[in-house]
Amino acid sequence: MPIVNRIAEFHDDLIQWRRDIHAHPETAFEEIRTSDIVAEKLAEFGIEVHRGLAGTGVVGTLTGDRGDGPSIGLRADLDALDIHEKNQFDHKSTIPGKMHACGHDGHTIMLLGAARYLAETRNFAGTVTFIFQPAEENEGGARVMIEQGLFEKFPVDAVFGMHNMPGLGLGEMAVRAGPFMAAFDIFEINLTGRGTHAAAPHLGIDPVVAAAQIVTALQTIASREVDPQDSVVVSVTQIHGGDTWNVIPEDVVIRGTVRAFRSETQDHAEASIRRIVGGVCQAAGVTADIDYQRRYPPTINTPEEADFTARVMEDVVGAENVYRDKPPKMASEDFAFMLNEKPGAYVWLGNGPGEGGCLLHNPSYDFNDDALPVGASYWARLVETRLAAG
Repeated sequence: MPIVNRIAEFHDDLIQWRRDIHAHPETAFEEIRTSDIVAEKLAEFGIEVHRGLAGTGVVGTLTGDRGDGPSIGLRADLDALDIHEKNQFDHKSTIPGKMHACGHDGHTIMLLGAARYLAETRNFAGTVTFIFQPAEENEGGARVMIEQGLFEKFPVDAVFGMHNMPGLGLGEMAVRAGPFMAAFDIFEINLTGRGTHAAAPHLGIDPVVAAAQIVTALQTIASREVDPQDSVVVSVTQIHGGDTWNVIPEDVVIRGTVRAFRSETQDHAEASIRRIVGGVCQAAGVTADIDYQRRYPPTINTPEEADFTARVMEDVVGAENVYRDKPPKMASEDFAFMLNEKPGAYVWLGNGPGEGGCLLHNPSYDFNDDALPVGASYWARLVETRLAAG
């Protein structure tokens, strides 16, 4: 694969930077050390640095040497996850209960690698904006940066993002026009019954039984209510209630997520959750309070930019290694907020087969260091192609 030679020369630097960040993970809006490293590196490369958007966000701007031209944004995410790492290699997390289980450490370093190369060469016409965004996981850092004036302060004509993908081979990449990642909704159902001794259940109102019925009934939304060709996921991910063996608790909390590609499907899922919970609770004598939030919109690539990124990928990794027809994933991405504001595309970069638990959000995950020069070369070629003089 035609990796940029100069980027290949400092591959060892990229590995060192990536492993340092991996060993010091920071979660949403707390990426202080990570953003300090990013800002210092950008300044060292001679890139103008701006800080403060969304608290720990960092933005770098660089103008090419080949005249005036358009402007584009390249985005990488900074944050880690609240997961206890199980890996035993030297660069494993030093922060208990936190780890880079989604590869944002690799995303950050690939964009830094491209920034270093582009600052050295400046072989483009126009301006590139390097967006290092906090809090992608759950908290919508992209939305916060936009609300605080990201695109007013740093106007761009298009914006591009990238995520590593276990299951795609090293040196493989994928993109598609239209919906690529799902919307991310969350729900919390607070059930209230009447607590009592477990040996005298007839004296209480049991929210645990109601919770069990609700969890089962929610599965019918996807299996019996939504057209099978209209993808939706309804997953219960948390159930909390009770403190000991011999007490029926007063309260139970159910939490989960809904994923869909269309707002109409989100509307239907929310209405069905409220209907199902209401019916079960009425039958059981339990009361319920439901909090339903729409966190991230679907990630939708604009056709022109998706085609453009595919052509750049083909230049970097070869046409035989570029997939334009991979099915969309029900996972979500807050880069969607940026795509709601600007044309652009989000792509996947192969991280290898995902063996041994090396899967996203898994405690045995690690970013594949051999992918660093591939991703950095893609960013570099994207800028040089999009901002070619003339």
